[in-house]
This record gives sequence, structure tokens and C-alpha cells, in this order.
Amino acid sequence: MRIAVASDIHGSLPCAYAFFERAKALGAEKILLLGDLYYHGVRNPLPEGYNPSEVVALLNDHREELIVVRGNCDSDVDCCVSKFDLVESAVLSLGGKGAFLTHGDRYDIDHLPAGKYDLLLYGHFHTGFIREKEGMIVANPGSLSLPKGGTVRSFLLLTEEEIALYSLEGEKLESRML
Repeated sequence: MRIAVASDIHGSLPCAYAFFERAKALGAEKILLLGDLYYHGVRNPLPEGYNPSEVVALLNDHREELIVVRGNCDSDVDCCVSKFDLVESAVLSLGGKGAFLTHGDRYDIDHLPAGKYDLLLYGHFHTGFIREKEGMIVANPGSLSLPKGGTVRSFLLLTEEEIALYSLEGEKLESRML
């Protein structure tokens, strides 16, 4: 199975479209979104192509492919207009590996979740990376719309064998075997 993982769309329609195009081109069968879908938040500028109502429509059109974790900028209203569930966190099993999925405002590389997981996937910080900590692979897809810390717009592709970080333009930036 191939799963494309993104976070922090923050209402940017062109970035959301570009991500779905890249995910399809890479053969993704599922889409995992790690929160902050529609609203840009008070600490962020308006992203390019800010159009949350059209991002809602795009995501609703892909609802059968989605697994969605709720972010700190996702409101109750966002849950009402979305035709899919937004969960606080989730656990995914892929090829015998367990992944803990969260937005990143509670758990991150410096605050690992309790339990034995092979992977921790989270967004929130708008910086894409893949690292290892305490025997766990920790990865952040970065932000599709508002990258920070000198990083580029990015997302992850997760398979049973590998996790890879891609730029929104499709360049493979880094990877790690699982």
C-alpha cells in the first residue's frame, strides 16, 4: 500500500490540488492528512490561493481515500462541513509496523506518545523531515502551503518498505527504509 501524507494545507487550493496530483502520480492509494485543513490561523499569513470553501469541496470529493487527524486550527464548524471524520489521533498498521498519527500540537519528536510504535507521524511545525529517536522513525510531512524554517512545501510517501519526503514539485528530498 502507498499512502501520501500531508499536513497544514491552511486553505490553499492550489497547494491542495498540487498535492493530490503528486499523490496520484506516485500511486498513492490512501491520503493521510495530519490537520490544519482550512483555516490559516492567527500566527500565519494568508497562504497563496486561500480558498477554504473550495478546499472543503476538494477534500469531500476524495473522502473515500482519506484518513484525517484534527489539527489545532480545525474547528467544530470544519468538522461539520467535512464529509469525513476528523479524529484526535490514530494508529495505523502497515506491513506489520505500527504508526501513531497526530497533528503535533501534543506529541512530537520531543514529546513521544506512550506505547510501542515504529513510526510517529505529525505535522504542526511546517518543517518536513525524517529522523530516528529511541528506535522510532519520526517524520513530519512539512506544510503544503506555509513552510517554515527554510524548508520547502512538502509531503511524505509511506510504503511498507520506505518513508520518503517529497517537495510539492515532486523532488525526492530524503528517505529511510522501514
